[in-house]
Amino acid sequence: MPSGLFALLDDISALVKASAASLDDVPAQVAKTTGKVSGIVIDDTAVTPKYVVGLDPSRELVIIYRIAKKSLINKLLILSPAALLLGYFAPWAITPILMVGGAYLCFEGYEKVHSLFTHRDRNTEREPVKEITPDELEKERVGSAVRTDIILSAEIMAIAYSQVTGQAIVNQIVVMLAVAVFITVAVYGFVGLIVKADDMGLHLAGDQYPAATQKIGRGLVKFMPHFLSWLGYVGTAAMLWVGAEIIAHGIPFTAHLLHNLEQALSSMPIVAWFTKALACGVAGLVIGFIIETLVVLMKKVFFQPRK
Repeated sequence: MPSGLFALLDDISALVKASAASLDDVPAQVAKTTGKVSGIVIDDTAVTPKYVVGLDPSRELVIIYRIAKKSLINKLLILSPAALLLGYFAPWAITPILMVGGAYLCFEGYEKVHSLFTHRDRNTEREPVKEITPDELEKERVGSAVRTDIILSAEIMAIAYSQVTGQAIVNQIVVMLAVAVFITVAVYGFVGLIVKADDMGLHLAGDQYPAATQKIGRGLVKFMPHFLSWLGYVGTAAMLWVGAEIIAHGIPFTAHLLHNLEQALSSMPIVAWFTKALACGVAGLVIGFIIETLVVLMKKVFFQPRK
């Protein structure tokens, strides 16, 4: 009996040591996964600030916090468990689901580009504008931000899962939860700094600071509107790029083409990255145009008002 107990304790000790050794690799795996999703992180960071533009400055950080909280909840309680369950029971379903999300990003990105270059005739009769309260506008902005974020977060968690397939279930869970928390805090912490940079500049421009500090503060105040405008364009481009790349990786032929393109320009990494991003961006515009055409056609066929 004592020998059996000691053998059991030895087995438990060996299991604990093996688990600890496996968990030692978590920081490296989190860092590797973060590098893999850098394009999506850029997209998320660039897209989010536009949701607080035009709202009460005192509500900016509150809105960012609300978006970040829902993003983290989605990653921890919905997307991570869904990725683990799909990876175990239906791994074939992950790619089609991500491709649908990529198509949505292309559609939304195309809509933004189309609105930039479309000018409605001022003489045409305009539809009555619906009045909306600040609370309703804030709720609408948060909802729109969360809808976009959940697609990007799904791609992040799917890539995180792809980095830990074949490992122990405990290791998979720990890595995915760590990635979810780290990326959410990093993205929305940086977004918070961006949207409050003009307030910091205004504070630095106060008379209580030296002339050099005041000059920096005034420069920051003048620079931030241009930076936010530029960031909006980057976010739109990133939506098209990421959405098309998600779709391309789900189709063997286009995935092979992207791989060959990277291999052909492997000696020039920056040129390879820019060329791939440009190709995906153009493809995203085409995909978005096709989806919008289909949506308009379906509305005319199925939702045409009766006379």
